[in-house]
Amino acid sequence: MNTLPHPPTRPPRQPDVVGRPAPLSALAHPRDVFAHLGPNWFASVMGTGIVATAAAGLPLHLPGLRFAATVVWVAAALLLLALVAAWAVHLRRHRTTAFGHAADPVMAQFWGAPPMALMTVGGGALLLGGALIGEPAAVAVDLVLWSAGTGLGLLTAVAIPYLMMTRHRIGSDAAFGGWLMPVVPPMVSAANGALLVPHLPAGQARLDMVIACYAMFGVSLLATLIILPQLWSRLVVHRVGAARMVPTLWIVLGPLGQSITAGHLLGRAADGVLPDPYAAGAQLLAVLYGVPAMGFALFWLALAAAITISTARAGLPFSLTWWSFTFPVGTLVTGVTGLAARTGSAMLTTLAVLLYVLLLAAWAAVAARTVRGAWHGQLFLPPAVATAR
Repeated sequence: MNTLPHPPTRPPRQPDVVGRPAPLSALAHPRDVFAHLGPNWFASVMGTGIVATAAAGLPLHLPGLRFAATVVWVAAALLLLALVAAWAVHLRRHRTTAFGHAADPVMAQFWGAPPMALMTVGGGALLLGGALIGEPAAVAVDLVLWSAGTGLGLLTAVAIPYLMMTRHRIGSDAAFGGWLMPVVPPMVSAANGALLVPHLPAGQARLDMVIACYAMFGVSLLATLIILPQLWSRLVVHRVGAARMVPTLWIVLGPLGQSITAGHLLGRAADGVLPDPYAAGAQLLAVLYGVPAMGFALFWLALAAAITISTARAGLPFSLTWWSFTFPVGTLVTGVTGLAARTGSAMLTTLAVLLYVLLLAAWAAVAARTVRGAWHGQLFLPPAVATAR
């Protein structure tokens, strides 16, 4: 297996107060925060942004909920800006390591995170940012971020599988949930593109957007259906594997939940855009596909939770893979919320709220551990060194 190059480990800096580690104490020098900044960091933007966007449509009207969601969206936007700036420094100072991420069979998968981070913040601008920056500006921000995220996402959806097929050395037990990361962005594009349809000029522009979004829906869904059996086979034949990779099992919920969300939103977007009977068919697909997909997603949620709890009893080391507990669950929240709105089901409404509570709990725990790990500097170490500590 290819690994990213990293310099020899140097002794960490001394604490500034006895018994209290200094900021970035795990690093030899503060500038080392840029040395191993992988694309997996953008999962923190995804996980934070989905907390905001899921709240925007939640069938629960609590005082201050929308304001709190807007604050979280702003935090996700600021985090995205900070990571883009930090990654620019990383690319300039550590070009070999930056390009080496694509050569690593594990880290390469997380190139799917940056495009999804862009579109998550963009979608939040459209759903929440209008009251803050005005609707025209919110639409412009979303259009720019959706366009950039879609272009980068389609690139990763092709490039990473190509590298896996031609360059990476993949063992028989190598399949993990992260293999889905490069192919999920087109599904995020489909869902967020549907949100943009009403803001496009009527006629050909809206029609082309709906058709393009359904095509991207197909790209992601069919790729997911190819990858899932490989993951299942690996789990059955080779067991769970390394504890640090267990959180990536939750990534399976991402394409499932996002496909339910996309089906619902594309159904709304198709109304008045696609000719009959296809517009009516889009409404049927939203429910007749969405409900069975939700059933399998809940089945996988129970399975992933059971494996995670079992692994945690023996020790589940913290790493950035813990962000897999957030965004995928958030997509299931938005998907179930859409189904609840379509069907009027009180059961689905309750389920959406319960899943959102789970999302909040996961986000709070992971965000707190991430802030602590970043403060100490441990999360900025090379993956092998960080895991060893």
